[in-house]
Amino acid sequence: MRRTDRTDRRLLRAFGAALAPLMAAGCVSMPSDGSPERVGSPATAAPENLQVRVYPAPPHPGDNPEKLLTGFLDAANADEPNYATATQYLTAAAVRKWQPEAQVVVLGSQARYTVSLAGGSDRAEVQVQGSQIAEVDRHRTYKPNPDPGYKAWFKLVRETEGKNKGEWRIDDLPNGLITDQTEFKNGYRAVHRYFPTKPDDSADQARQPVLVPDPIYVRRRVDPLTAAAKALVDGPSAWLSQGVRTAFGEQVEIEGAVTVNDSNAATVKVNVADLGAEMGRCGEMAAQLFHTLSDVQGKRLVQLTLAGHKGSCQTGSETVLRAPGALAGGVFGTRQYYLDRAKGQLMQTADTDGRGTPVPGPLGEQNNPLRPSAFAVRRDGVAAAVVGADGHDLYVVDLAQGSTRGESVHRSGSTLASPSWDGWNNLWLVDPAAPSGMVMVRGRTPVPVQVGGLGSGKVQSLRISSDGTRIALVVKDGGKTALRLGLVLHTGTPARPGVEVVVDLRPVASVLSEVVSVAWADTDQLLVLGKEPDKLQQLHYFGTDGSVSADVPLQGGDSMTSVSATEARNTGSKELLPPVLATSAEQVYRLSGSQWVELAPDLKGGQFSYPG
Repeated sequence: MRRTDRTDRRLLRAFGAALAPLMAAGCVSMPSDGSPERVGSPATAAPENLQVRVYPAPPHPGDNPEKLLTGFLDAANADEPNYATATQYLTAAAVRKWQPEAQVVVLGSQARYTVSLAGGSDRAEVQVQGSQIAEVDRHRTYKPNPDPGYKAWFKLVRETEGKNKGEWRIDDLPNGLITDQTEFKNGYRAVHRYFPTKPDDSADQARQPVLVPDPIYVRRRVDPLTAAAKALVDGPSAWLSQGVRTAFGEQVEIEGAVTVNDSNAATVKVNVADLGAEMGRCGEMAAQLFHTLSDVQGKRLVQLTLAGHKGSCQTGSETVLRAPGALAGGVFGTRQYYLDRAKGQLMQTADTDGRGTPVPGPLGEQNNPLRPSAFAVRRDGVAAAVVGADGHDLYVVDLAQGSTRGESVHRSGSTLASPSWDGWNNLWLVDPAAPSGMVMVRGRTPVPVQVGGLGSGKVQSLRISSDGTRIALVVKDGGKTALRLGLVLHTGTPARPGVEVVVDLRPVASVLSEVVSVAWADTDQLLVLGKEPDKLQQLHYFGTDGSVSADVPLQGGDSMTSVSATEARNTGSKELLPPVLATSAEQVYRLSGSQWVELAPDLKGGQFSYPG
């Protein structure tokens, strides 16, 4: 579809607005009691389904200041690589100063304009106002940035000479772009660049690094492959940089365009003099590029060739760095477990109705004296952590015939809660008696956790990512619960390990007034059970950068108390994604596709979750 007039930008906004009720119509809320009802899939509202290519239009002769500025904003947000048309709205001096890539300001709706003339009829100032919801910085990182009183000023002059004599042109303007939500979703897309985990000097043995996603936004139809590759070379976002490293140095640059041929093989050229002399580094750079470009493509590349001025290396799916999600457990990470509270047994599901069989070992025995109040199965399915019936003792028990319960590995004067395993077999849990409100257990040894940035907030529950670099915390402060994302840094030595969670505490799900439960649904996606102001409790997907991952939230019920999802994928399963699990005081549900399924009655009131 070709766009030739600036009014088509308004048609795009109207197109998105008209579809919104239709997208929402597929969603029916699940009542707090009674049978579940069908829920619309978030995929039906994906921005990809609303795409329209936008071509820029040059200034129209005789445009007044407001029309000229409207045309400029439309042209700047069009699908043009070098903003050449947008610069036609500027004076020569403004062209030299304007930096369009500095940032993208995202408004919740169309901007409002206030025009004032200054110095007679040859100068004007236009104020752009709106309710800002987010921004994308020069490093392409998305940041929620609510500002209902956003304002920007543009100064315009009449040209006094040349072919545009007598026409209005913009002479002074803020760097970057201003767009609204509909235009942003049409023109930009979220992709991931990948960086390997830093070595953990406190671990008792060296570990092969695993790749961690770092979300960015690129222009959807303006060479996203090259843009993502360049963003990767630029290094990780400021927030993530403390917990990851990169094989690319400060001097490395992408040369030319990134290409992918018909066989789905990519070629990337860099300005390194001789890659043949640095094959180890070349392999790591190629691995980072392989997974980054595969993410942009939406499917795994077959091969990637990285070439320097001299020398090259190739990589396929088996890279020298472990793939994103490699520590999530694979097929083991998609198994589902629940507590049979009546019998005190830990069960693994086997049937579609949720009924299961006891796990091997003491936790699967009837009338288990531990009577666990909470559990977390390790991601490889080898062991489980359980909190005893009184809530004060933590046990780690092997899931194997002949294993024994053993002694408590951690005892607290307060009620322990929310155990969670990372993929390195470190166990995290909430301990209100600890100074930070959290403890990590490595092996069978509790390790102190330092948390910065909580203020007066108290950690209510937590979930650690499989790569162990990021931790989602439900924090209560002043009667309100909110979701925060912390970055995990390991310190110390194997003999004296120490952990610091640098909570730069990134806000996630800031649109929610209350957060009840959270789970990792992918390596860079959180499933959150919570509610917006004056709305019913729902399930929402959020990216770790705070962006909303789906336009339409899944519908939950006010009775739901917890959710579980998994980063793991079972490639042998017919289902593309493992189903979401949810519990209430009276019932257990499994969301398969877009259908809630009420599971076996004997699961009522029991915890139901995936490993991790």
